[in-house]
Amino acid sequence: MVDAVTLQNIVKDFPVGDRRSIRVIHDVSCAVRMGELTMLVGPSGCGKTTLISIMSGILTPTGGSVDVMGQDLTRLSDRKKVIFRREHIGFIFQQFNLLPALTAAENAAMPLIAGGIPVSDARKKGAALLETLGMGEHLEKLPRQLSGGQQQRVAIARALVHEPKLIVCDEPTASLDAKTGQSVMDILRTAANDQKRAVLVVTHDNRIYHFADRILEMSDGQITGEHKPEDYVHKE
Repeated sequence: MVDAVTLQNIVKDFPVGDRRSIRVIHDVSCAVRMGELTMLVGPSGCGKTTLISIMSGILTPTGGSVDVMGQDLTRLSDRKKVIFRREHIGFIFQQFNLLPALTAAENAAMPLIAGGIPVSDARKKGAALLETLGMGEHLEKLPRQLSGGQQQRVAIARALVHEPKLIVCDEPTASLDAKTGQSVMDILRTAANDQKRAVLVVTHDNRIYHFADRILEMSDGQITGEHKPEDYVHKE
């Protein structure tokens, strides 16, 4: 199995005051593989969001190396990191982060528009993807006219529309009911089945663990274990 992301000896410090710092990531080495759905789990405040921000080039580590699709992100300028994320990474957040003045189809098309694709062409591709996600009747609706589950599907379409190699999801089911959350995970599971794509999901929701290929446990800024979903049958 080919690695989409490889972290080696990652350390992250944040400044506290003028001369002090606090270490939130402690010597983490791990991988996210192509064709797999990897989950990162652990208590609030353990460093999960910081770690995925490092993986996706949003944060720069204090030490260690970050290889994403063969590219060492620590060697890229901020401008090149922005371009790399736009071309290779799709993001799905708990808050959806849809633009309120744009329709569902326009929101879904935003990564293509940002990449220079003509608006009409981008919108057509966004609309086509939304239709495959069961949103064909809602293409012209604004975010405020959509339910939470529908908004999340728009966010998923936005993350997939530019065919990224890596999809990073931060608590994608946290604000959804159980049925809608399972539906969202079905979509992400299908995306992960593509051998040319990797999906990473940060979650507290043990109801969705069975969708994972691998589960990385994190505590106090460290990866403390790697498990299969079936290992949790005996833990829960």
